[in-house]
Amino acid sequence: MADADADSNADEQSSERADILDLLTKHRGFLRQTVAGLTDEQARLTPTASALCLGGLIKHVSQVEDTWARFIVDGPAAQGKMDEAAYAAHAAGFRMEEGETLAGLLDQYDEVAQRTDGLVASLPSLDASHPLPEAPWFPPGARWTARRALVHIVAETAQHAGHADIIRETIDGAKTMG
Repeated sequence: MADADADSNADEQSSERADILDLLTKHRGFLRQTVAGLTDEQARLTPTASALCLGGLIKHVSQVEDTWARFIVDGPAAQGKMDEAAYAAHAAGFRMEEGETLAGLLDQYDEVAQRTDGLVASLPSLDASHPLPEAPWFPPGARWTARRALVHIVAETAQHAGHADIIRETIDGAKTMG
């Protein structure tokens, strides 16, 4: 009976991993679609009331995914200490700086996505957890499992794909989902 339970658990883990990867692929695709055919100049535009631009959103989502994937492996040390420099770097992560290209940001995003996908497939367990880093937005002493960090990556990607859709529609009327 123990073998049957182990097989059932392995099947559930496999299905859960497939669901996570499917959702990540879907929402990454929506985000990538928002920049299809744009120039670097268009990707830098901030045409809405917010300061967000499409290139900056690609950059931000890539950085967030990479940071949380590293958290799954290395724990809170992967995120570093929250100080003035970290807050400034976080803010810069939303901007497409001069010298950055949309193609380069998309290549970086692809590399991060490949590493994350490999991590999802190779993790011994989605239940492994680490304490969250000390930050004002995390409750003291809280922990996240690998599963929770991956769900956060999916949510972050989906949320910013929606932001990107609005920005793209403002630039030239193109819609990702409509």
